[in-house]
Amino acid sequence: MNLTDMRAIVRRDLHDEDAGNYRWTDNEMDRHIAHAVKGFSEYLPWEQKTTIATTSGSREIDISAVTGRVMVEAAEYPVDNFPRRYQRFSLWGDTLNLLGDEIPDGSNAYIYYGKLHTLDGATSTIPARHEDLIAAAAAGYAAIEWAVYAVNRVNVGGSVTPEMFLSWGREKLAYFRQEMQRLGRRHRVRVRSLYKPYYPVVSESTDYGP
Repeated sequence: MNLTDMRAIVRRDLHDEDAGNYRWTDNEMDRHIAHAVKGFSEYLPWEQKTTIATTSGSREIDISAVTGRVMVEAAEYPVDNFPRRYQRFSLWGDTLNLLGDEIPDGSNAYIYYGKLHTLDGATSTIPARHEDLIAAAAAGYAAIEWAVYAVNRVNVGGSVTPEMFLSWGREKLAYFRQEMQRLGRRHRVRVRSLYKPYYPVVSESTDYGP
């Protein structure tokens, strides 16, 4: 799957396959696909691991070189131990602060993070099983954009056409968001037996009083 393939799928869903009379230009279609990919990445980012050298005597790690970052999942220091040594950390801008007892000595740390997915003319990092979700979201964005554009314009499809596009687009986006809530990392149960989160878990069922 690449951008050209995805564009063709979205056009098929929108019944916009007449190359001589496209309702959406390729540039417009690509913008809606990019919007969908970004939304997908917020929930299911591309999982990555990078190695960054620490500074001796400092708990701060500069992660500004980690581009396209959506979130940081874990920090391992020291590295390659068994069991692995995952550290509590805080994040402010491009600076990750290790909060454990271990003070870095200049050796490497492993940063586990999620980044924006790629979908371009050559390749894609979107898992094949989720490509239909990208297509659904892109079609929804395109339909809503066209419905807004068509308001108060002469339309051979009748006055109801913009409303139909708007309703259809909203349904597509509602489906996409529902699936993202179901599949997204924020709602996955993960075993974190090796390290504790920096921020304490707040109970949703117990009132501890003032």
